[in-house]
Amino acid sequence: MSEQSCDIMRCDSLARRLLPRMRAEMVYRLVNERGISQSEVSKRLGISRAAISQYMSRKRRYTDAGLSGDLDEIIEKWVTAVASGTGTITICDVCRSAVHPR
Repeated sequence: MSEQSCDIMRCDSLARRLLPRMRAEMVYRLVNERGISQSEVSKRLGISRAAISQYMSRKRRYTDAGLSGDLDEIIEKWVTAVASGTGTITICDVCRSAVHPR
């Protein structure tokens, strides 16, 4: 199977649909699994402390619908990058995982 080229419309749609859910899960893991304070997560991500609180109470962008294993792996890489201050993930990483799961 040949890899499809990047399609900005598909990536835009996936990003709008997936990134808020992924961010909510990432914030939740940073605080609950990595033990980083909500204030520190707020600073590292450049978002308000109130937004962090809403993510933690599962009021903002939370859904019970699970993310695929590949997307879960991307979230974990994102958590590690934010927690350690090194490494990155890209929109392309998210898009590839959503469109071409292993």
